[in-house]
Amino acid sequence: MWSHPHWQQSLYGRGCKSGERLARYAEVFHAVEGNTTFYAVPNATTVRNWHAATPEDFRFTFKLPQTITHQHQLQHCDQLLADFFTTLSPLADKIGLWKVQLPAQFGPLALPALERLLIRFPRQYPVGVEVRHPAFFAKGEEEQQLNRLLIEHGANRIIMDSRPVFAAKPTTEAVIEAHQNKPRVPVHAIATSTQPMIRFIGHPDDASNDAFFANWLARLPLWLRAGKQPYLFVHTPDNNRAPELAVRLYQQLLHHAPDLALPNVELPKPADSAQFSLL
Repeated sequence: MWSHPHWQQSLYGRGCKSGERLARYAEVFHAVEGNTTFYAVPNATTVRNWHAATPEDFRFTFKLPQTITHQHQLQHCDQLLADFFTTLSPLADKIGLWKVQLPAQFGPLALPALERLLIRFPRQYPVGVEVRHPAFFAKGEEEQQLNRLLIEHGANRIIMDSRPVFAAKPTTEAVIEAHQNKPRVPVHAIATSTQPMIRFIGHPDDASNDAFFANWLARLPLWLRAGKQPYLFVHTPDNNRAPELAVRLYQQLLHHAPDLALPNVELPKPADSAQFSLL
């Protein structure tokens, strides 16, 4: 996620080389959403470089490979899971959350497979589960069954908030593509464990994002005061302005809850030259 070319000006600076981007990113933000592992498992050298480029308190959140979640749908994947964790083990002390992103066809009848995965999951690794099947958003027995399962195994339910982007008119290529590819699911703001994760897909207009973020300005301080460690990852339709939007929303949180004494986050000054975790 940190390799987005459009961030060269706003986040990295013109002189920043591609191999230096993660280190520069980690100077501003406290966590990153790693999507590359969904498509391919990195080699050992790359993993070690990621570790060396980031400070001790930086956190990665990586998706399990699609071979496990989508192709095998959590079935008969013990060796794949073991190999994945072995490869990423140099980053073990910097893992904030492992993400299990499940396809829309993974429904209530497949919950036993999810339970088997959570039972096998190493206890030292926090895990988040993102579901997309409509039954898990219907507030019925199927959703209650999912939530009970996550609570029992200490797994976080990842919350997708795509309301802002779907409120945008499809007048640009980026918004049209987002409408085609992003899930449109209800927002159920539940914390099933201690590290709830919100994935906020923003509107092109900042004022519209402010309105949608208002509910999170109320919810996030409650979680923090209760001792939870929430993650908030901010996107825009094409992610070009994701760093700017992330900082904008985070500054609102700082203003809304000054008693929490959260660390400040600022983008580099233009002369020097999104996502963060509330830890």
